[in-house]
Amino acid sequence: MPAPGPGKGARIRRRALRTTLLTAAALPVAAAVWIGVTGVFARSELLAAQRDLDALRQSAAPAQAPGSPGGSAWERPAAVRSAAVHAARAHRLTSGAVWYTAALLPWAGDPVSTVRGAADAADRLAGEVLSPLASALPAAAPDGRGGGMAGALTALRQHAPQLASAARVTAEVRADVHRLPGTTWLPAADRARARLARQLDRLAPVMTDVSVAARVLPPMLGMQGERRYFLAFQNIAEARGTGGVPGAFAVLRADRGRLSFERFGNNTEMETAKAELDRKDLQALGAEFTARFRAAAPTRVWANSNISPHFPYAGRIWAATWRKHTGERVDGAIAVDPVTLSRFLQVTGPVRMADGTELTAANVVDLTERTSYARFGDVTRRKEFFVEAARAAAGRLMTAADDTRMLPRLLVALYHAQRDGRLKVWSARPEEQRILESRPYAGTLPATPGPFAGLVVNNAAGGKLDYYLDRSLVWQAEGDGCSGGDRRVTVTVTLANRAPASGLPGYVTLRADAPPYRTRPGDNRLLVSYYAGAGASLTGAALDGRPTQVASDVERGHSVFTLDLELPAGSRRTLVLHLLEPHADRTPTLLRQPLLTPLRAVLKPGGACHA
Repeated sequence: MPAPGPGKGARIRRRALRTTLLTAAALPVAAAVWIGVTGVFARSELLAAQRDLDALRQSAAPAQAPGSPGGSAWERPAAVRSAAVHAARAHRLTSGAVWYTAALLPWAGDPVSTVRGAADAADRLAGEVLSPLASALPAAAPDGRGGGMAGALTALRQHAPQLASAARVTAEVRADVHRLPGTTWLPAADRARARLARQLDRLAPVMTDVSVAARVLPPMLGMQGERRYFLAFQNIAEARGTGGVPGAFAVLRADRGRLSFERFGNNTEMETAKAELDRKDLQALGAEFTARFRAAAPTRVWANSNISPHFPYAGRIWAATWRKHTGERVDGAIAVDPVTLSRFLQVTGPVRMADGTELTAANVVDLTERTSYARFGDVTRRKEFFVEAARAAAGRLMTAADDTRMLPRLLVALYHAQRDGRLKVWSARPEEQRILESRPYAGTLPATPGPFAGLVVNNAAGGKLDYYLDRSLVWQAEGDGCSGGDRRVTVTVTLANRAPASGLPGYVTLRADAPPYRTRPGDNRLLVSYYAGAGASLTGAALDGRPTQVASDVERGHSVFTLDLELPAGSRRTLVLHLLEPHADRTPTLLRQPLLTPLRAVLKPGGACHA
């Protein structure tokens, strides 16, 4: 057989080369098509997972109508499994050699990397976070019967290791998502990444709270032996450092997860009591506390027992005062306010008091903080009303805590209350308190360095006019204001008194401070304290545009600047502080004092200081 000629061999080589070139040219197109098609399917799976998660969140959300059942707890395991299946499919669709290779391409691969990272994050969250979280929730019976709070605590204790792992995974996923390309040539990928990052920023602290709760709540609520706590209802119509002045109170008993109240009382009973501090208490308060608040006498004057925003101080003083007053020891202290009761009543539904008054989520704040002062001219009768309101709401809450249909939504309401600083907890047991202090519900004033912004007001008039108080804070770091590691910071505090000029009861407009100057009904007086970062120094201060003097102090390492301020009815006053603050190279930690009207805060960081 004759050998092929040179012309035929050249043609074969040219065809092979053309096929290779066509194949090489087609591969990117095929890869792009593959990424496009699988990307569409992955998006569909992620949306399906998102719908499952929305349904799961809705099932645990507080009821829109008071007492309505909301979502069924029986649906939660199915929703979690469905979300995990969809997220896993999305992850598989965006894995493989094509997606991996495309993600490595400079610039062109950025959105591919973002989509792959988002799918991987969804898969890990659904499988390693939501599943153990759902397992830790006790199963609910259709009639609401079941283990109630005791069952929830047992489940938390059993799943504590898995919940700790889930919290770590959430933190890792959050960090991974923040490392994904934030700005690419595909705006849809950028929006999806930003949305996921925001959700993880909210989820990470929640998971940490759940992990901490699994460690400390079971023993604190009596799963290893009976516990008792002093519970104070803070009246936010008269501001104090931790929120409002302590008014009605109760002693909460926890025994194997069963909660009950042993007794109720009001501040009149406690006004004659004095704290008896042992050596451990004195060491915990410290000389700094004694020096800063000597004039207010917080260990001897009940109304000033929580003048500091650092709740462990108040908790320790309340426990010591109760021990001196009754001879009984408590295992800790808890603070709540009427807004907290409103959140609970939104879940449990209204409750009727002995005199026929109906307490609802919509009226409990106004009724206890404003209307009752006009309704009851007799102080004793009004304080009895406060105690009865607390007793009625607490009784309804105890019943709801044993209803497994309501319990998840109660826990959500509890979480929102502590997030807003309206529920605070202190444990007398050092090993528990050390764990609690890392979370917002401990109400601690952090003693760590770094930029900090805290506006704290204490009512100095003795009335109940802080119901009408508006507060705003603007913290602004100068962009070019670094000098030796310090940065120039301007803080603008605005306070407004919305109290009407007439028509308020005398008890509300009371001026127990008896000022030497003339005042009108509705005029208020506040001790305004600004808590800056450790080592901050004041370079100047102005009130309503005029230079003013403020007192300087230190609390838990924070520089504190205080002004005694008269705030007439209908007035608005502005305090400007000019500071030099070390380490002010990022957004400051913000302290929010929980009063009736939330603080309006604007934080304007200036970026890193360069040597």
